[in-house]
Amino acid sequence: MVVIVGVVAAPNLNRPASSSTVFIRGADISFTLQEEGIGQSYSDNGQTAPLETILAGHGANYVRLRAWVDPPKGTSDLGSALALARRANAAGLRLLLDLHYSDSWADRTTQQTPAAWRSKTPDELGDIVHNYTRDVVAAFGRQGTPVDILQIGNETTHGMLWPTGQIYRKTGEDWSGYAALVMAGINGATEASQTKKPRIMLHSDTGGDQVASIYYFDHLLEQGVSFDLIGLSYYPFWHGALTGLQQNLHALASRYGKDIIIAETAYPWTLSSGGDVQSVVTSIEALPDAASFPPTPQGQAKYFEALNQVLRGVPNNHGAGYFIWEPGWLPGVPADSRTGNTHSNLTMFDWSGHGLPALDTFRPQGLPGS
Repeated sequence: MVVIVGVVAAPNLNRPASSSTVFIRGADISFTLQEEGIGQSYSDNGQTAPLETILAGHGANYVRLRAWVDPPKGTSDLGSALALARRANAAGLRLLLDLHYSDSWADRTTQQTPAAWRSKTPDELGDIVHNYTRDVVAAFGRQGTPVDILQIGNETTHGMLWPTGQIYRKTGEDWSGYAALVMAGINGATEASQTKKPRIMLHSDTGGDQVASIYYFDHLLEQGVSFDLIGLSYYPFWHGALTGLQQNLHALASRYGKDIIIAETAYPWTLSSGGDVQSVVTSIEALPDAASFPPTPQGQAKYFEALNQVLRGVPNNHGAGYFIWEPGWLPGVPADSRTGNTHSNLTMFDWSGHGLPALDTFRPQGLPGS
């Protein structure tokens, strides 16, 4: 049985920011090369610059890059991730590497084993995960862009590499297969040739759900999985109000004594949709805190500042930081061959590539005057 720790008081989201700093302030920029490939550029205060340069100039200190195993060339493949890592490193940004262990998107709804790995036995698959992780992490180290944080799987609330690592099955729950694959990846990362070993983050999509988050991390620890960082996805239009996130962060910090990263988050600056694909957020009713953070450029900036405040208030400074998901994913680049861009109004640039006020929330102390 999982015992739930006490619920904390709701945050005062209008209080002045504390003097403490959110140490990890980053963004997932994995679509950048594809955007540039169609001629998209980015500007800030009238000056055109690479995306990573603009983010760093506003105070970001990390990027998050995803890597798929064998996707179409140029779409989150290893070569693209290595190229973006070189650029990020030149801009002074550290790296969180997000290994999906799939040929395409992996999340709570789908964790497809790469096509080349599907005929393998569980033991063989564990060896492949070990060697793949070792070799990928080593590739970043060799080019002088070491992985600072390694994410073993993406939104693995239901496991990864299905069916071998699938937790919830018709026959009941099975955590052992998933745990074995995670440990294989961790062991591979430990053997990679980097001067400093990456910190390991495990990633659930339960940012607003305290019960589900504790259930997930409790079971991993029961399986003997050792990791450094808790990663959570938190999108308010899917996961609820910021008060729910704050309660979850306090509970997790008190229970596990580990640093916590919001590995993915985003907020709309408009309810309109760019391009010819409808966004995932088109109604103000989908935003639980819309009265405080309306879907406008200024409202978006206030949301990210409030997120900063929530992280600053996590006990024992365990609110380590956040990654804004794909702030430069503008209309014109599809998610994959079947799906368009459903996040075009969640960017930190307008559809002409001009920077929005929310960029200033990357500052170590948040928005000016906050």
